Amino acid sequence: MPRPAWQKSSFSTGGEGNCLELAAAATGPHIHLRESDDPHHIATLPPHTLAALLHAVKSHPPLPSSK
Repeated sequence: MPRPAWQKSSFSTGGEGNCLELAAAATGPHIHLRESDDPHHIATLPPHTLAALLHAVKSHPPLPSSK
């Protein structure tokens, strides 16, 4: 099975941490997501579910920082 070609999200900060990566699944119309700090935990979603997730994230204000 081919390895996914991971691409950083355009919303990633570019520094260490805060980096979401995406890759097309080898089969079907699914998309893989992973956090760069924990690359072995991968979520695989169909495009409509990813669109709903992004819509929900964009429509809610950020949570207060714990710092």
